[in-house]
Amino acid sequence: MRKLFLTTILACATIIASAQFMVVTTVDMSGEDWEVSSLTDNLGIGYSVDNITVGLVKNGEEYDLFGRYNMKDMYLSMQTATDSTDNMVVGVGYSFDLGKSIYVEPNYSMPLKEDGNGERKGEFKLGLAYKF
Repeated sequence: MRKLFLTTILACATIIASAQFMVVTTVDMSGEDWEVSSLTDNLGIGYSVDNITVGLVKNGEEYDLFGRYNMKDMYLSMQTATDSTDNMVVGVGYSFDLGKSIYVEPNYSMPLKEDGNGERKGEFKLGLAYKF
């Protein structure tokens, strides 16, 4: 039993050591005045292993699940509510390294399903990320 316990701890430590955490946010540019809430309303944290990142991001008062598939500096993204996949949003983005693990990430995202008017309006967004 002791060997199983130690092996489990070693495996978990190896996974954590080879992984990377990241804090992400999307800058809300819809209002006329810029406030701190423009950065914190969409704040999230993710866990990266190899080319895949999975995490939670704040979406107003709720939390959404997000995922990324990283391809060098570009990435494919997905964001959906934690209770259903009816409002899933997919997108593509690019990460510009500013140095010291800070990234500026312009991206374009679009909902998978049409809204009540039969439209699927995509959005250009500007994101920030910090990887540690």
